[in-house]
Amino acid sequence: MTRIDPTAAFLAARDQLLGFAGDPDRARAEFRWPDVGPEFNWAHDVFDRLADGNDATALWIAEEDGSERKRSFAQLRQRSDQVANWLRGIGAKRGDVAMLMLGNRVELWEIMLAAMKLGVVILPTSVVLGAHELEDRVERGRVRWVFAAAEDAVKFAEAPGDYRGVGVGFDAASQDHRAQLFDWLRYEESSAASLAPTPKTTASTDPALLYFTSGTTSRPKIVVHSHTSYPVGHLTTLSWIGVRPGDVHLVISAPGWAKHAWSSFFGPWHVGATIFVANYARFDAEFLVSELDRVGVTTFCAPPTVWRMLIQKRLDRKPRALREVVSAGEPLNPEVIARIRDWWGLDIRDGYGQTETTALIGNMPGDPVVPGAMGRPLPGVDAVLVDPLTGEEVEEGEICLRLGGALRPVNLMPGYFGDPEATARATAGGFFRTGDVAQRGEGGVLTFVGRTDDIFKSSDFKVSPFEVESALIEHEHVAEAAVVGAPDDTRLNVAKAYVALAGGVEASAETARAILAHARVALPPYMRVRRVEFFELPKTTSGKIRRVELRQREEAAFAAGERIGAEWREEDFPGLKG
Repeated sequence: MTRIDPTAAFLAARDQLLGFAGDPDRARAEFRWPDVGPEFNWAHDVFDRLADGNDATALWIAEEDGSERKRSFAQLRQRSDQVANWLRGIGAKRGDVAMLMLGNRVELWEIMLAAMKLGVVILPTSVVLGAHELEDRVERGRVRWVFAAAEDAVKFAEAPGDYRGVGVGFDAASQDHRAQLFDWLRYEESSAASLAPTPKTTASTDPALLYFTSGTTSRPKIVVHSHTSYPVGHLTTLSWIGVRPGDVHLVISAPGWAKHAWSSFFGPWHVGATIFVANYARFDAEFLVSELDRVGVTTFCAPPTVWRMLIQKRLDRKPRALREVVSAGEPLNPEVIARIRDWWGLDIRDGYGQTETTALIGNMPGDPVVPGAMGRPLPGVDAVLVDPLTGEEVEEGEICLRLGGALRPVNLMPGYFGDPEATARATAGGFFRTGDVAQRGEGGVLTFVGRTDDIFKSSDFKVSPFEVESALIEHEHVAEAAVVGAPDDTRLNVAKAYVALAGGVEASAETARAILAHARVALPPYMRVRRVEFFELPKTTSGKIRRVELRQREEAAFAAGERIGAEWREEDFPGLKG
């Protein structure tokens, strides 16, 4: 029996995709997932091989105060071996779950590589979480190790559990009470550990990462990804981003969420590109664009919210080296694409995936971009649209991955951690069900319609909140909008818009009338916004809008027979009703 060389298999598949640059049709037709064998470990088999003797910059972190930290691939290889040896020395072992509650600092990348080498399961966790959320994650995630900086370690005083804490950046000589609260180990002690390479002990099917979902509609579930599903699966992310060897890549994504691993870990490092991080306490669009230009960022990914902020600031000068720009997290509105195309001469290429997967659908480099569409299934992805009730393939339906045939989708999670019932529900009927609805257009291009829970009926027509929101943000007064169905005796539901106003715009009757009038012109009657309220949109800690809270607010008011006092309705303005 021929022994599989996991490094050669992975790099051959990667190089196949790189060779298809600019020819997305061929990439989709010819790409095949690599067989990396039973003992694949990306940190050992790919990162270390790329890092061997490689002094190119792997990680570049720039702070607001002008200070910078850089690490080469070779330095990170050696340092991650050292950290892995230290972790093993303090008792960490294969299968332990380690919570990483760290911001964008070099230690985050060191620990992720070290944990992967050792077989410790990584649970990235956002620094914005509170003590109650941490307690839930510690308990349900079966956490054995916690890594946190001093300012976040205090939160664990209210998060009981059978875990050991490791302080990152704690000063042992300091009298800072935050660093003295617990009998935590100091991460800095790892600098005395052996530099010897660590042995590979993991199986390809072992768990590598856990992620809590964003919880937009229900209690967050825990996604488990293996040493295959995420590292190998992110070949799709590489094909979507369009990152190449020698590139400098920047993504706007906070540690703790899956997108950070997509574009600030696996995707760029698959090809030996530099990951650049622009750290700032508060988002500053002008600072961001100046950094893109100064550093010579070539590939850039940001969520729609950031793209809209760049437009509001009228930052129309293209950063000098920028070649590829992409967006993910939520659907991208056509108006944003058009503006950046006019200013920078670049098409923002939308992409789609979930915490449970890597990138699934996207506009690849070389694809003609249809404004408002998220593209076609990426290489290796067998995505279909399915009627949620009948299970039949349709032209508008739930985005699903086919589970039949000899191979399960490589870039799909093995399941939900500790929840076989949720896994069974998500994979019922021979499909993995995403819960998102899309429509197929000419050439197989898919356009996002909405979450199955968010789509509502008005006068027997299905209404996509995303379509309505896309029309609304074209108005100069609207910075962001969330549309839900408000119960109505006549139409079953009417479209109600919760609007975050652009800077300097007054929340007045005149503003409400202008927005309702715009919706009347921009939308067909059944989609028309008939109520508007100026509101701070409820969001998950990952920044996604929780429309479920807004729907519940509308349903409660309807059940009580009350009108929400702060909203404006069509009938309040003579000439708009009808």
